[in-house]
Amino acid sequence: MEKKPHFGRREFLPREVPSISLALLLAAVLLLNALLYLYLNKFYSSLGRVETDPGLCPFGHFKFGAMKNCSPWLSCEAINREVRKLKCVGEGAVKKVFLSEWKEKKVVLSQLTNSELKEDFLHGLKMLKALQSKYVVRLLGYCEQQFTILTEYHPLGSLRGLNETLHIPKYKGMNTWHRRLMLAIDYVSVIRYLHSSPLGTLVMCDSNDLDKVLSQYLLTSDFHVLVNDLDALPLVNRSAGRLVKCGHRELQGEFVAPEQRWPYGENVPFEDDLMPPYDEKTDIWKIPDVSNFFLGHVEGSDIVRLHLFDIHAACKKKDPAERPSAQEVLDTYRKVLTLLIREAAMPGTREML
Repeated sequence: MEKKPHFGRREFLPREVPSISLALLLAAVLLLNALLYLYLNKFYSSLGRVETDPGLCPFGHFKFGAMKNCSPWLSCEAINREVRKLKCVGEGAVKKVFLSEWKEKKVVLSQLTNSELKEDFLHGLKMLKALQSKYVVRLLGYCEQQFTILTEYHPLGSLRGLNETLHIPKYKGMNTWHRRLMLAIDYVSVIRYLHSSPLGTLVMCDSNDLDKVLSQYLLTSDFHVLVNDLDALPLVNRSAGRLVKCGHRELQGEFVAPEQRWPYGENVPFEDDLMPPYDEKTDIWKIPDVSNFFLGHVEGSDIVRLHLFDIHAACKKKDPAERPSAQEVLDTYRKVLTLLIREAAMPGTREML
């Protein structure tokens, strides 16, 4: 009797193997997506991109470093008695800044240097008190009578030194497109917070060139961004017809928004009274230039710029009303980060499917 060839098992093997591989690949993709979701959720939480911070103390109190309990803001008497100046680390038009020590902890003591600018100094203090959050440097105490403010010390200093910091061997591992984009997200988060602050819509006026902008922000030791200088932070109130002007002198250059420049040509001398006011969209105009600094020239940064091209083009619209809100810019930045992390984690997955 002729034996029949056993083809049955062999015929199904070629079809079963790809099916199993495809199922395993899909399972891996789903698992990776879940892990990415958990990571990004934790990432945004760690950035503190919400106003409410359970770690913050009640109004009028602070804690930092290894402190377990909240302490009241230091008074004039406490600052004079307990704070010791170590050295001057900076001086601007309004105040001089000293690295100081309080109970063996490094702190920053700022003192008014120009009595003609005391209103700016006191405005900065008022903003600092009212805006305490994850976006703003921590206030430790103040003395209005002596025009003194005490804040938390951040050894990495202002954002002006970012590139130098990233070339220090200890921090070279941070010099990636991913970390740099996260810093840009931090910066836009601060702008979004100021535009929707508890006090209303605030405009970051001390921002007439890139170097000035960077000097207003601090880089923390865990690589986040905090706004530090709030001396020039006027309020926009559209319902009351209240717009702002950043100072009383003529602003020039491509960095400032078009509406901040003298609109009547070179033949008409600048007069502050004739200069039209504007709103918070001046901050939006500057975001692409500041973000370009953050992204630097590391591997992958050009890909990030490509993904941000459309939103940055919208930020540079000549008509302020056509520019996106800070929230829209922030949403786009987060989407781009999520997309690029997913692509980096799953290269070629789409082609495999």
